[in-house]
Amino acid sequence: MKTSGGVLAGLILSAALAACAPPPAPLPAGPMPVGDGVAVRATPVPLNPDDPDQARIGDFVYAGGVALTSDQTSRLHGLSDLVVKGDRLWSISDDGDAFEARLVLDKAGRLVGVADGRLTALTGPDGKPLQGKALGDAEGLAILPNGDRLVSFERQHRIWRYPAEGGPPAPAPMPDVAMAENDGMEAITADPEVAPDAYAVGVEATGAVFACRLSAECRQIGTVEKSDDFGLVALSRGPGEHRLTMLRAWDPLRGNRIVVRVKPPNGERAEMTLSRPLTVDNFEGAAIVPGPAGALRVYLLSDDNFQSSQRTLLLAFDWKPPKPVGAK
Repeated sequence: MKTSGGVLAGLILSAALAACAPPPAPLPAGPMPVGDGVAVRATPVPLNPDDPDQARIGDFVYAGGVALTSDQTSRLHGLSDLVVKGDRLWSISDDGDAFEARLVLDKAGRLVGVADGRLTALTGPDGKPLQGKALGDAEGLAILPNGDRLVSFERQHRIWRYPAEGGPPAPAPMPDVAMAENDGMEAITADPEVAPDAYAVGVEATGAVFACRLSAECRQIGTVEKSDDFGLVALSRGPGEHRLTMLRAWDPLRGNRIVVRVKPPNGERAEMTLSRPLTVDNFEGAAIVPGPAGALRVYLLSDDNFQSSQRTLLLAFDWKPPKPVGAK
């Protein structure tokens, strides 16, 4: 949930929000019942409000973006990760909810909205909805090839596997390392190229990345290159073994700063930075999927922290991998 890397920035943010922002909207006693639809309003946003004609950041072409709101529930907030398969998206929230919807694209393939929204409760081993921040602070989401969902939580650090056919969650292997209460496993992604039960986990504060399997312990395989003011908030495995990482930083002068990196299996990584005056917020979810005309599409989702001064943004970018050396 935290909008920056580092303890100091978190303290500054908490103080600033407490002083300047109104309290979050009151929440109902529990999430909407399973199966209830949620009408979601999607308001288009430009890449650069100061320059509406800006259409790209380096090699990344803006493919549309929207701010998401709903008049039906006060719980469509705090969305903290993103999985996209086909025209469907899935997310989880800081208050223990799960959200899914259908992406809506125009005739040109640009993102213009979402439809068929559904908001449900994440449950505990007892089958009851998770209650309170200590239990319900879901931060990372991965979907295995068999449909099982892996959800990583902060505060009480753990990974739970939710069976595709329904039923209570079960613990899944997690990195055996110390993590601060609010600097935990923000990043998780399925890794089917390794094995059907494989997944990768990233720790926000340190940038350490671990290879995990349901059938084996987690082992560290590397550390994401970053400065101390950035935290690792998202991992995504794309087609052709392309790998995406997203870093986030915040301070009261510059606001949110986001760095998205895409690494081809062979070749140099591509990088995109979102910061003011571009449309930017507390992005915590990222997914890389097949795009149009041989491009890869990157979707980014922001966590509004239940604050009226922030937004739930869903942005799309297209990036075309360079041809291998010698290819025609």
